[in-house]
Amino acid sequence: MPEHIFSRRQFVRTSSVAGAGFTIMPRRVFGGPKYRAPSDTLNVAHIGVGGMGRGDVQGMANAGENIYALCDVDDNQASSAWSAFPQAKRYRDFRVMLEHEAENIDAVVISTPDHTHAVAGMMALSLGKPTRIQKPLARTMWEVQQLMSAAEVAGVATQMGNQGHAQEGTRQMREWYEAGAIGEILRVEYWTNRPIWPQAIHRPTDVHHVPPGLDWDLWLGPAPERPYHPAYAPFNWRGWWDFGTGALGDIACHAMDAAFWTFDLRMPERISAESTTLFSETAPASSRIEYSFPIRGSRPAVEVVWRDGNLSPPRPEEISNEATWPLEPSGQLWIGTDGKMFAGIYGENPRLLDDERDREIRNNPPPQKYPRTGGVYAEFANACKEGPDAGSNFVEHAGPLTEMVLLGNLAVRTSGEIRLNPSTGEILNGESVPGAYIRSPYRREWVF
Repeated sequence: MPEHIFSRRQFVRTSSVAGAGFTIMPRRVFGGPKYRAPSDTLNVAHIGVGGMGRGDVQGMANAGENIYALCDVDDNQASSAWSAFPQAKRYRDFRVMLEHEAENIDAVVISTPDHTHAVAGMMALSLGKPTRIQKPLARTMWEVQQLMSAAEVAGVATQMGNQGHAQEGTRQMREWYEAGAIGEILRVEYWTNRPIWPQAIHRPTDVHHVPPGLDWDLWLGPAPERPYHPAYAPFNWRGWWDFGTGALGDIACHAMDAAFWTFDLRMPERISAESTTLFSETAPASSRIEYSFPIRGSRPAVEVVWRDGNLSPPRPEEISNEATWPLEPSGQLWIGTDGKMFAGIYGENPRLLDDERDREIRNNPPPQKYPRTGGVYAEFANACKEGPDAGSNFVEHAGPLTEMVLLGNLAVRTSGEIRLNPSTGEILNGESVPGAYIRSPYRREWVF
């Protein structure tokens, strides 16, 4: 294996961010808005190009950017991307790619399993590269904080892949609420049919050969070494604490986004959790987590309740007994002093549960207060080219949102209650939370 780039990170960190190969020129230098100069097209490097990563590659291509390099540890998962973008340079180890191509890459998109988000993101940011990372931003709270700090220092465009934040529904929900459609918010209910992968299981003991084309050691990255098993890769990693963040980490950065943004929720003062049987290495089969947010200014206290494993909230009185409930397998319900609003997990298709008021707000919608985007990929590309920051940027939005979400997993894993100072985020009963839940140890060669 080549010498690890992180063993040479001092060289990277002594290079100025401004001089780290980011050479995009603004469109205005080359002419009008219909002229797309070569230097106005991003050379994008993708890390993790199977599964969701394949969609991210296509998304950046559809936004008009150049797919310059593709990196994946699994040839089988990457085969579709290899075929669709034969001109792109191929790599197996992202550290080698970023080192060799630092002069040529304008932006980095990271779509790996959760446990490698931070190591890949930290290297991209240390090179001064605009960076997009799939949700959740990272697997542990410590990793989230490192990425937020690195992004602030680098001063480049960043975005988390919770695509609903760039879409119409999320903006509609905020505009409807601010127009008084449901009064003051008191409670938000979330539910999901996730997990759709195995959880609440023990580590397998049977032996499997590593599939041809998969570099298992690179797939593990910073995670503790263990033998390959199809219980982990390519898809079922989300349920394992060493690799993923369970149903909450998978869905809550989507579902909780609109309320987090609209009400500036930030840190709760208390989180309590209950779940089915706990297993040491995997998330439970289902859980219910309650976040309690204090009074803020003129806003009343807010209760946020999360349910996974096909649990759902009580049927609202506005939904007749003949109607299917819940309305969708995964969704959100905002409960206010003067009404209720339902939407999908991405904020899509919001509706008021009072049919008459729903018709009224659709026929006479409030003014658009929040700018619309061209979609999540176009938003990121525009931010890279001196446009406005992406809405779900690491420092102001994605990092704090992910921290709030991951606190729920701490409550689940400790089978109890997490109490916080909502002003500082300090965990007041931290003695009940093992340090490894907040900052997991890395294998030596992956430490940054």
